[in-house]
Order: sequence, then C-alpha cells, then structure tokens
Amino acid sequence: MLAKVTSFAVVGLDGAAIQVEVDISHGLSSFIIVGLPDTAVQESRERVRAAIKNSGCRFPGQRITVNLAPADLRKEGPAYDLPIAVGIIAASGQIWPDLESSIFLGELSLDGNVRHTTGVLPMISIAQAQGYKRAFVPAEDAPEAALVPGIEIIPVSNLAELVGHLQGLHPIPPYHSAFDYDLLDQPRYGTDFRDIKGQEHVKRALEVAAAGAHCVLMTGPPGAGKTLLARALPSILPKLTVEEALEITKIYSVSGLLPADQPLITERPFRAPHHTISHAGLVGGGHWPRPGEISLAHRGVLFLDELPEFSQHVLEVLRQPLEDKIVTISRATTTLTFPANFMLVAAMNPCPCGYFGDPVKECTCSPSMITRYRKRISGPLLDRIDIHVEVPRVEYEKLTDDRLGEPSATIRARIEQAREIQRQRFAGRLGGVKGNLPLLCNADMGPAEVREYCRLDDSGKSLLRAAMTQLGMSARAFHRILKLARTIADLEGAAEIKTHHLAEAIQYRPRRQM
Repeated sequence: MLAKVTSFAVVGLDGAAIQVEVDISHGLSSFIIVGLPDTAVQESRERVRAAIKNSGCRFPGQRITVNLAPADLRKEGPAYDLPIAVGIIAASGQIWPDLESSIFLGELSLDGNVRHTTGVLPMISIAQAQGYKRAFVPAEDAPEAALVPGIEIIPVSNLAELVGHLQGLHPIPPYHSAFDYDLLDQPRYGTDFRDIKGQEHVKRALEVAAAGAHCVLMTGPPGAGKTLLARALPSILPKLTVEEALEITKIYSVSGLLPADQPLITERPFRAPHHTISHAGLVGGGHWPRPGEISLAHRGVLFLDELPEFSQHVLEVLRQPLEDKIVTISRATTTLTFPANFMLVAAMNPCPCGYFGDPVKECTCSPSMITRYRKRISGPLLDRIDIHVEVPRVEYEKLTDDRLGEPSATIRARIEQAREIQRQRFAGRLGGVKGNLPLLCNADMGPAEVREYCRLDDSGKSLLRAAMTQLGMSARAFHRILKLARTIADLEGAAEIKTHHLAEAIQYRPRRQM
C-alpha cells in the first residue's frame, strides 16, 4: 500500500516542499530510505521504528520503502521523522486521513515524543504561500509557526496524540497565538549612554551612525571606552519593524539560535565575534552553507573589537557584503544567498602598545611597528567605513563628575524621527545589487538615490571639492560623505543638505593614512 505525506526542507533561508512517499510491499522485512538523505535522515529508521512501537501502533514487518522527492535535493536533519512515521502508519492501514492539504514537521524520540526542529518559520511561510491549509509541528515550535498568518497550526506533543487526532478520536485544538508585536515595550539594555562619562563627540558620531545605519571605526588608547560605547549602541537603535523582526527571526530559526521561549526576535542583533573567527564563521559557509556572523547581525550591529587582530583574509571578505548588503556562498552542489545588511562597528588601538598620540603615556612602538600594525587593515576596507572617530582617554574630572549624560531614550527618539523621514523618502523603492532589496535608510542608497536626494548648493560643492582634493578621497568616499550629510540633515529635520551638515560629514573621514 502507498501513502504520501508532505514535509518541507530548508534551502538557505527558504523552504522547499518534500514529498514523503511510503510503500509497504510483501517480501523480507526491511526499511529503506532513498532520495539523497544524509546520515541523520538514514538514522531516522531506528527512531521511527521505536517511536511507532512505543506509541501503541503496529510497525509492519514487511518491505518498507521511503522515497523523499525530489531526489536531487539533499535531505538533512531529523525533521523528516514525523512525516515518515505518519506515512508508515497510513500505508499500513492504521489511519485513513486526508493528508493532501497538510504538512508534517518534527523529530521523534524513541518514546514517541515530538522534539523541536530548526527552520520552522521559513518552512511554514513557504507552505502557506503554496496553499497548504494545515501544519502539524512540534508543540515547542507552535508559537514560532503561528507567526505566519493564513495557515492552521496543530501543536503535536507525541506520536500517539497525533494518531488519535488523525483517527478522529481525540482532536488536537489548533494553536492560536496571543502575541502582539505592537504591544511590546522597548527592550531593556545593560548600558545606557547617560552612564558613559565624557566622549561627547564619539556619542554624536554614534548617533549619526545609528540614524542612517552607517559603519563606524573608533580608534583610541586602551581603556578609553571604545568597547563600552559600542555595547551601548543598541540602546539608541530604533525599534525593529515587524518586517525586520521576521527577517531576523528566519535567520536565527535556520541557524538553530532562536530562544525556546521567544518565537520572534524583537531586539536588533548585536554580534561580537572573537578575532580568532574563521572567514566561514564570519560570512557563512560549510559544505552545506549556513549563515555566518554577518547574517546573524542583519539589521543590527556587527562589532569587531581589536580590528587589526583579525586575520587579514577574514577582514577582506567583508568588502563585498558591506557594498551589496547580501553575501552569496557558492559550492559545487549549490549557491545560496543570505542577507547581510548590518552596521559594522569596529574598534582598534592606534599602535601595538596602544598609546601612539596619547598625551599622558608614551608610546613604545617604533615607526615600522606602527606602520605594519596599521597595514593589517587594507585601504579598500577602510574606504568602506563611513565614520572614523578618535576616542581619547577620559580625564579624571569627567570620570568623577556626578552629572549624568543624555539618556539613550532621548537620543533614540531623535534617531527614530530621522529613520521615519528616511522610510517615507524611500517608500516603495528597491535597491541592492539585484534591485530587489527594500531601501530603509540612507546607508542603503545607491548612486541614483544619492543623485536625487543628496543635492548640494554652490557653497557645498565648493567645500566638497576642496575636501576631495586635500584628503585624496575616492569616488566611493564622495558618495559616502553625501549619504552621511543626508543623515545629519535628517537628524536636524532639514529638507536640504546645508554646508554645516556637509562639514560635519567630512570631518568623519580619516585624517591620516592608516
């Protein structure tokens, strides 16, 4: 007897329908799975056999053939346990349900319990788009699956419960989510800008960066507060929109990093990998590619502390994602594209000892040591960073001052106003290397948008001409200054870029060759 059950696989950040075909025929007792399964899928034979027996069902002692179609798509992970088990029970005549409009996802334990599986959100999204009406998912994953409207979610705790439901004896009530994103409060953060003493010009630079999603490089001696400032940056970033939250949640779901008690990511990511990270860990990779740190930082912050300590090869792979806002990973068997629209925030010392240019502590590095240290970061990568800011040591008087600085909530309010201006400006416009990514902030602008929205008057053109001549700026730096000036004008609520907006943007370019 033949039974067909639908499941889904994760391909990149999307889902693909998998037909689980189960045939039971006469012959010697055997259990074969075909259709390009990996080791985890092959091992499901023993899990499914034990789960069916321990759930009170009969495991047929005949020839069982399971085909996972399409056969040219590699099947990996234990999420096919549940559909295989349902297919065997249906093919052996123990249940007679209509399975055409339903999908099944989940890993089985030996006692029949249904365990969590990764990538539920993208799989349910594609299933709903393809017209499926019902999804049977692990009870633990029901809140995540219920984020997708228009499809009925049935939470399954164990196989015996599912069989009772399919037999019509004990129906499982659908899961209804009470989650309301609009009612969520602003997330709480460990560090507030008001608690950081001094460094007012650095705080201003970070405010500008957050308002337009620009990249920042902070340079200063050890202990000046670079890391503290970077870790306080999420507290001034605007709240995620629902669309951005769903984008991030898909990435974390596929990566298996979605917290069990949190079906939707509601805070902008802050990723701070150690400098020993590999290039595959940073941009993504593996034999079957998975998202890396730059994708996990999508719509958030990627913080690289002690930037020159990172491998030069690792840093160079950032150049293309910083421009295109996506990363494409090609392997012999597949090519996958992951989103990578992140704010790069980096920190470094001016020299190996950290005290070059410090007015208090003398630098012990030779000129050749300083040159070698700075050359660890290439010019093309530095040219892609919008804001370069010096972070000097904090004076004793400022450290002991009892007065608090401007709170993050006040700064965030200004940034949200500037972001709203940008959302209205770019409403309905697409950009990116393929012209299919939504434009949300000034850092996303391409040459066409820069030409349209970053016009200068005669005095502004004269100032920018002089700056380009004296600083030897590239065409890329020219466009980045204009985008930065547009952000500064948005913070002020100005419709046009004025000379003082442009002057502030220019002073964020590096003064010396790194």
